[in-house]
Amino acid sequence: MPRYFVLNKPYGVLSQFTREEPHHRVLGDLYPFPSGVYPVGRLDQDSEGLLIITDDKKLNHLLLDPVHQHRRTYLAQVEGAPGPEALEQLRAGGLSVRAGKKAHKTLPAGVRLLESPPKVPEREPPIRYRKNVPDSWIELELMEGKNRQVRRMCAAVGLPVLRLIRARIEDLDLRGLDVGGVREMKAEALYRLLGIRP
Repeated sequence: MPRYFVLNKPYGVLSQFTREEPHHRVLGDLYPFPSGVYPVGRLDQDSEGLLIITDDKKLNHLLLDPVHQHRRTYLAQVEGAPGPEALEQLRAGGLSVRAGKKAHKTLPAGVRLLESPPKVPEREPPIRYRKNVPDSWIELELMEGKNRQVRRMCAAVGLPVLRLIRARIEDLDLRGLDVGGVREMKAEALYRLLGIRP
């Protein structure tokens, strides 16, 4: 029987179990996961938030194959104050971002400037603070997930990302999970929250 775990990945942890360098922090440092499981998709070392870990190849295929689109929600702390033009460029799609060796045109995205910072734990180590440079938080909803896509999209419109958190995939979110926390789930509940038929 496949097993399913939901992790709130901390900053600085690699989305893998293999430690390539002695100083690397990997998923196995956070929880005694059973052998044979792997992360579905990735969050880069500098990103935080929702990561599904399983040995269910079907779920992996359904979530990662571009044919089966799933809404992914991110919270991005960006340097600067986004104006209407930058937000509209993010919403409209068509931004050229690198995906491996190829250029990729982004799909339209849901983008919203948050009026106040979201209620998220402080990052360890903290974000560098620059008194003369404002920062803002935006929420982005994407139906695709290319490597470092949110960071590249924001950079393309002049908004370097300081902090990035994946908050949700469809209706699966981080509620009740501290940073580094893990929750094991039943297949039926997980598939339902992800909007997938088992």
